[in-house]
Amino acid sequence: MAQSQLRVGEEVAGALAEGRAVVALESTLLSHGLPAPANLAAGRELERIVRERGAVPATIAVLDGAAVVGLTDAELQRVCDPANKLVKLSRRDLGPAFALGVDGATTVASTAAIADAAGIGVFGTGGLGGVHRGARDTWDVSADLAVLAETPVTVVCSGVKSILDVPATLELLETSSVPVLGYGTDRFPGFYLRDSGLDVPWRVDGAEQAAAAIAAHRAHVPGRAGVLLVNPIPVEHEMDLDLHDRLLASGLAKLEREDVRGKDVTPVLLEHFHTASEGVSLTANVELVKSNVRVAAEVAVALAERA
Repeated sequence: MAQSQLRVGEEVAGALAEGRAVVALESTLLSHGLPAPANLAAGRELERIVRERGAVPATIAVLDGAAVVGLTDAELQRVCDPANKLVKLSRRDLGPAFALGVDGATTVASTAAIADAAGIGVFGTGGLGGVHRGARDTWDVSADLAVLAETPVTVVCSGVKSILDVPATLELLETSSVPVLGYGTDRFPGFYLRDSGLDVPWRVDGAEQAAAAIAAHRAHVPGRAGVLLVNPIPVEHEMDLDLHDRLLASGLAKLEREDVRGKDVTPVLLEHFHTASEGVSLTANVELVKSNVRVAAEVAVALAERA
């Protein structure tokens, strides 16, 4: 990525130059995933958690046609202001966004790509995109998977959302040679649920074990695949299974009824969960992201100490 399209904040640049831990954070969660003013409060809280754990936060967005790595508080407010209507940008959208000088929020795919361009190797987020149900007919597969397959960034998340085809997503991760590590768990989490019903290939207990596995992958395994570190939602914030299943069924019906497809699926479904659950899913969403960012910071610190 040309330096003219990449602006790294002073705090983040200093940390990278000194070899200190940095954690990338996405902006689509803030602009499209959470309502105002909860989004701004969450953005500030996530950055606070990263600093509390000894790392430097690097919230990423595209502003005025440039990738900004490490937003100022004023820029964070700009991203979170619903009046600004930021465009949702995956990696494929970055070129046009740069050329047209737009403001955009970065998804997992574009955040990972920009983080790698800036030299950041750990990224904390909510959930990973994956293979959508019915993909054998629609070919609807998130760009997150393709980017993770060729971008050496560790993504810490709570698995994939329940709207997805989880077995197919895990199969594609295996095909792409992306290691999947369960953080203190043998089971692959399902975003609002701690257990999707499927196993993880590898379990790591604690930041040191996670850092050792990530460092070995980076140093000794050919290719540029990243690592997926999955961390279940804290048990006290897990959604009731019956409520989850009712919301999922009604949400899928809504998508079908309104013919919602592609990149619009996730924000529409999340909004349905937030509204129909009367805020239960919103609390769960924020709490799982906070937990993931906490783990990401601890792992980033452990990796920096190994360097």
